[in-house]
Amino acid sequence: MCFDLDGTLFDHHGSARVGATRFLESLGLAPTEALLSAWFDAEAAQFERWRSGEISFRDQRRQRLRTVLPSLGYRLPSSDDDVDSLFERYLRLYRSAWRAFPGSSALLHELRERGYRLGLLTNGAEEQQLDKLARTGLEHAFDVICISERIGFQKPDERAFLTLAKDLDVHVAECLFIGDSAEHDVRGARSAGMRSLLINHDSDEAVDIKTAVITCIEDSADAQ
Repeated sequence: MCFDLDGTLFDHHGSARVGATRFLESLGLAPTEALLSAWFDAEAAQFERWRSGEISFRDQRRQRLRTVLPSLGYRLPSSDDDVDSLFERYLRLYRSAWRAFPGSSALLHELRERGYRLGLLTNGAEEQQLDKLARTGLEHAFDVICISERIGFQKPDERAFLTLAKDLDVHVAECLFIGDSAEHDVRGARSAGMRSLLINHDSDEAVDIKTAVITCIEDSADAQ
């Protein structure tokens, strides 16, 4: 049983919204819905530039600030080091709001009790992703943790999923990959030969992740 982290087990958007709101307020800026939307648009665009290898991980952080803040009349410092320090202010506020989705911990515990081997595959910087797991109490839940910065492959590259299956010592066709991105998680997993389950916490009909995954497992067993 294999999982994505951000947006699947870990509530990145909720945590980032709290962090961004507090950060913008600390700069004397009103965190309107339009401004928060621009913040997340910049995050998505610059993270994708990093994922595709166009810029470094640190540069994608700098570019997020340089995309959003000058248009609001906020004068950014000129040096990269000072921009990094400003982004660290946001990171502290984001980190203080970190939380797992309800049901995540209980789900992983139940899957372990049922005898499943558990793997995690996440795009991101290793230090931060491991910190998220530690802060949310999920760090000991997995048999294998694959982080793109360490393994050298980014989702949806099928090699990332194949690396996860190899490290878990299971056949790829035996893996069910659970994630929140149709492109990076579902398409990537299927291209590698895994089954997949798309999780959407924002849907009006969404149930908690524990219910969604256990229902999927039991429906699959009934169909066999």
